[in-house]
Amino acid sequence: MSQIEWTAIDAYFNGLLSPSDPVLEQALAASDAAGLPQIAVAANQGKLLMLLAQSIGARRILEVGTLGGYSTIWLARALPVDGRLISLELDPKHAEVARANLASAGFAGIAEVRTGRAVDSLPRLEAEGASPFDFVFIDADKPSNPDYFQWALRMSRPGGLIIVDNVVRRGAVLATDGQDANVVGVRRLAELIADEPHVDATALQTVGDKGWDGFLLARVR
Repeated sequence: MSQIEWTAIDAYFNGLLSPSDPVLEQALAASDAAGLPQIAVAANQGKLLMLLAQSIGARRILEVGTLGGYSTIWLARALPVDGRLISLELDPKHAEVARANLASAGFAGIAEVRTGRAVDSLPRLEAEGASPFDFVFIDADKPSNPDYFQWALRMSRPGGLIIVDNVVRRGAVLATDGQDANVVGVRRLAELIADEPHVDATALQTVGDKGWDGFLLARVR
Protein backbone atom coordinates (compact mmCIF):
# COMPACT_ATOMS: atom_id res chain seq x y z
CA MET A 1 0.00 0.00 0.00
CA SER A 2 1.07 3.60 -0.53
CA GLN A 3 0.94 6.87 1.37
CA ILE A 4 -2.02 7.89 -0.80
CA GLU A 5 -3.99 4.86 0.36
CA TRP A 6 -3.00 5.32 4.01
CA THR A 7 -4.16 8.93 3.91
CA ALA A 8 -7.42 8.00 2.20
CA ILE A 9 -8.18 5.38 4.85
CA ASP A 10 -7.48 7.88 7.63
CA ALA A 11 -9.81 10.35 5.88
CA TYR A 12 -12.56 7.72 5.68
CA PHE A 13 -12.48 6.82 9.37
CA ASN A 14 -11.89 10.41 10.50
CA GLY A 15 -14.92 11.52 8.50
CA LEU A 16 -17.07 9.07 10.44
CA LEU A 17 -15.44 9.01 13.89
CA SER A 18 -13.56 12.34 14.16
CA PRO A 19 -15.56 14.81 12.05
CA SER A 20 -14.59 18.40 11.38
CA ASP A 21 -13.60 20.23 14.57
CA PRO A 22 -13.24 24.03 14.24
CA VAL A 23 -11.24 24.36 17.48
CA LEU A 24 -8.61 21.85 16.44
CA GLU A 25 -8.53 23.12 12.86
CA GLN A 26 -7.94 26.65 14.14
CA ALA A 27 -5.09 25.41 16.34
CA LEU A 28 -3.41 23.84 13.32
CA ALA A 29 -4.02 26.95 11.22
CA ALA A 30 -2.50 29.19 13.90
CA SER A 31 0.52 26.91 14.15
CA ASP A 32 0.99 26.99 10.37
CA ALA A 33 0.63 30.78 10.28
CA ALA A 34 3.34 31.07 12.94
CA GLY A 35 5.68 28.89 10.88
CA LEU A 36 5.74 25.93 13.26
CA PRO A 37 6.77 22.58 11.74
CA GLN A 38 3.86 20.40 10.62
CA ILE A 39 4.67 17.51 12.93
CA ALA A 40 1.65 17.46 15.24
CA VAL A 41 -0.06 14.11 15.79
CA ALA A 42 -2.77 13.15 13.31
CA ALA A 43 -6.41 13.66 14.25
CA ASN A 44 -7.05 9.96 14.91
CA GLN A 45 -3.88 9.76 17.00
CA GLY A 46 -4.96 12.77 19.05
CA LYS A 47 -8.33 11.20 19.68
CA LEU A 48 -6.64 7.93 20.66
CA LEU A 49 -4.63 9.80 23.28
CA MET A 50 -7.81 11.39 24.60
CA LEU A 51 -9.63 8.05 24.79
CA LEU A 52 -6.71 6.35 26.54
CA ALA A 53 -6.53 9.14 29.12
CA GLN A 54 -10.30 8.98 29.65
CA SER A 55 -10.21 5.20 29.99
CA ILE A 56 -8.03 5.41 33.10
CA GLY A 57 -9.91 8.38 34.57
CA ALA A 58 -6.89 10.66 34.27
CA ARG A 59 -6.97 13.81 36.39
CA ARG A 60 -3.33 14.88 36.05
CA ILE A 61 -1.59 14.75 32.68
CA LEU A 62 2.00 15.56 31.77
CA GLU A 63 3.07 16.24 28.20
CA VAL A 64 6.70 16.54 27.13
CA GLY A 65 6.78 18.48 23.86
CA THR A 66 3.95 20.94 23.23
CA LEU A 67 4.59 22.31 19.73
CA GLY A 68 1.44 24.36 18.93
CA GLY A 69 -0.78 22.66 21.49
CA TYR A 70 -2.76 20.43 19.12
CA SER A 71 -2.16 17.22 21.10
CA THR A 72 -2.45 19.27 24.29
CA ILE A 73 -6.03 20.22 23.40
CA TRP A 74 -6.91 16.58 22.77
CA LEU A 75 -5.45 15.60 26.13
CA ALA A 76 -7.14 18.49 27.96
CA ARG A 77 -10.48 17.25 26.64
CA ALA A 78 -9.95 14.02 28.58
CA LEU A 79 -9.78 15.84 31.92
CA PRO A 80 -12.56 16.67 34.38
CA VAL A 81 -13.22 20.34 35.14
CA ASP A 82 -10.86 20.20 38.12
CA GLY A 83 -8.14 18.32 36.24
CA ARG A 84 -4.68 19.64 35.47
CA LEU A 85 -2.38 19.36 32.48
CA ILE A 86 1.23 20.53 32.37
CA SER A 87 3.02 20.63 29.03
CA LEU A 88 6.74 21.27 28.64
CA GLU A 89 8.10 23.09 25.57
CA LEU A 90 11.64 24.13 24.79
CA ASP A 91 10.89 26.78 22.15
CA PRO A 92 9.38 30.04 23.49
CA LYS A 93 7.68 30.76 20.16
CA HIS A 94 6.03 27.36 20.10
CA ALA A 95 4.92 27.82 23.71
CA GLU A 96 3.38 31.22 22.91
CA VAL A 97 1.36 29.75 20.03
CA ALA A 98 0.28 26.82 22.19
CA ARG A 99 -0.91 29.05 25.03
CA ALA A 100 -3.01 31.08 22.61
CA ASN A 101 -4.48 27.92 21.09
CA LEU A 102 -5.30 26.49 24.52
CA ALA A 103 -6.97 29.74 25.56
CA SER A 104 -9.05 29.76 22.36
CA ALA A 105 -10.06 26.18 23.08
CA GLY A 106 -11.21 27.11 26.59
CA PHE A 107 -8.44 25.33 28.49
CA ALA A 108 -6.40 28.22 29.86
CA GLY A 109 -7.56 27.31 33.37
CA ILE A 110 -6.67 23.63 33.06
CA ALA A 111 -3.58 23.46 30.85
CA GLU A 112 -0.27 25.16 31.61
CA VAL A 113 2.65 25.40 29.19
CA ARG A 114 6.10 25.74 30.75
CA THR A 115 9.06 26.89 28.68
CA GLY A 116 12.58 25.54 28.98
CA ARG A 117 14.53 22.32 28.76
CA ALA A 118 12.34 19.45 29.92
CA VAL A 119 15.26 17.83 31.73
CA ASP A 120 15.35 20.97 33.90
CA SER A 121 11.59 21.38 34.23
CA LEU A 122 10.90 17.80 35.28
CA PRO A 123 12.87 17.87 38.56
CA ARG A 124 11.28 21.23 39.37
CA LEU A 125 7.83 19.71 38.88
CA GLU A 126 8.72 16.92 41.26
CA ALA A 127 10.02 19.40 43.83
CA GLU A 128 6.76 21.36 43.56
CA GLY A 129 4.70 18.25 44.29
CA ALA A 130 3.00 18.29 40.88
CA SER A 131 3.09 14.49 40.66
CA PRO A 132 1.87 11.81 40.65
CA PHE A 133 0.58 11.96 37.09
CA ASP A 134 -2.00 9.56 35.69
CA PHE A 135 -0.99 9.92 32.06
CA VAL A 136 2.23 11.07 30.36
CA PHE A 137 2.69 11.76 26.66
CA ILE A 138 6.28 12.11 25.44
CA ASP A 139 6.73 13.70 22.01
CA ALA A 140 9.89 15.77 22.13
CA ASP A 141 13.54 15.38 21.07
CA LYS A 142 14.17 11.67 20.62
CA PRO A 143 17.76 11.50 21.93
CA SER A 144 16.41 12.48 25.35
CA ASN A 145 13.64 9.86 25.37
CA PRO A 146 15.36 7.67 27.98
CA ASP A 147 15.71 10.63 30.36
CA TYR A 148 12.13 11.72 29.81
CA PHE A 149 10.84 8.21 30.38
CA GLN A 150 12.75 7.76 33.61
CA TRP A 151 11.31 10.99 34.96
CA ALA A 152 7.84 10.05 33.74
CA LEU A 153 8.04 6.70 35.51
CA ARG A 154 9.30 8.36 38.67
CA MET A 155 6.36 10.77 38.67
CA SER A 156 3.56 8.41 37.59
CA ARG A 157 1.10 6.59 39.80
CA PRO A 158 0.67 2.81 39.72
CA GLY A 159 -1.74 2.05 36.90
CA GLY A 160 -0.73 5.19 35.03
CA LEU A 161 0.08 5.22 31.31
CA ILE A 162 3.16 6.56 29.56
CA ILE A 163 2.96 6.98 25.78
CA VAL A 164 6.01 7.76 23.63
CA ASP A 165 5.53 8.91 20.03
CA ASN A 166 7.61 8.37 16.89
CA VAL A 167 9.37 5.14 17.85
CA VAL A 168 9.36 3.42 14.44
CA ARG A 169 10.73 6.30 12.35
CA ARG A 170 9.76 4.84 8.97
CA GLY A 171 11.60 1.64 9.88
CA ALA A 172 14.88 3.34 10.75
CA VAL A 173 14.57 2.00 14.30
CA LEU A 174 16.23 -1.17 13.02
CA ALA A 175 19.45 0.68 12.19
CA THR A 176 22.30 -0.26 14.50
CA ASP A 177 25.07 1.93 13.05
CA GLY A 178 24.50 4.77 15.54
CA GLN A 179 24.45 7.42 12.79
CA ASP A 180 21.01 8.84 13.62
CA ALA A 181 20.75 10.31 17.13
CA ASN A 182 16.96 10.02 17.01
CA VAL A 183 17.15 6.30 16.32
CA VAL A 184 19.77 5.86 19.03
CA GLY A 185 17.43 7.57 21.49
CA VAL A 186 14.52 5.32 20.56
CA ARG A 187 16.60 2.15 20.78
CA ARG A 188 18.04 3.19 24.16
CA LEU A 189 14.50 3.80 25.36
CA ALA A 190 13.30 0.38 24.23
CA GLU A 191 16.26 -1.34 25.86
CA LEU A 192 15.72 0.61 29.07
CA ILE A 193 12.07 -0.37 29.22
CA ALA A 194 12.87 -4.01 28.44
CA ASP A 195 14.89 -4.12 31.66
CA GLU A 196 12.49 -2.02 33.75
CA PRO A 197 10.50 -4.21 36.19
CA HIS A 198 8.03 -1.47 37.09
CA VAL A 199 6.24 -1.28 33.72
CA ASP A 200 4.44 -3.52 31.25
CA ALA A 201 4.99 -2.18 27.73
CA THR A 202 4.43 -2.76 24.05
CA ALA A 203 4.99 -0.88 20.81
CA LEU A 204 2.59 -0.50 17.88
CA GLN A 205 3.42 0.44 14.31
CA THR A 206 1.10 2.94 12.65
CA VAL A 207 0.47 4.07 9.08
CA GLY A 208 -1.71 6.97 7.94
CA ASP A 209 -1.60 10.73 7.46
CA LYS A 210 1.79 10.86 9.19
CA GLY A 211 3.32 8.02 7.22
CA TRP A 212 4.92 4.97 8.83
CA ASP A 213 5.72 5.33 12.51
CA GLY A 214 4.46 4.10 15.86
CA PHE A 215 3.80 4.51 19.57
CA LEU A 216 5.30 2.86 22.63
CA LEU A 217 2.80 2.30 25.45
CA ALA A 218 3.83 1.50 29.02
CA ARG A 219 1.60 0.85 32.03
CA VAL A 220 3.12 1.50 35.42
CA ARG A 221 2.89 -1.51 37.74
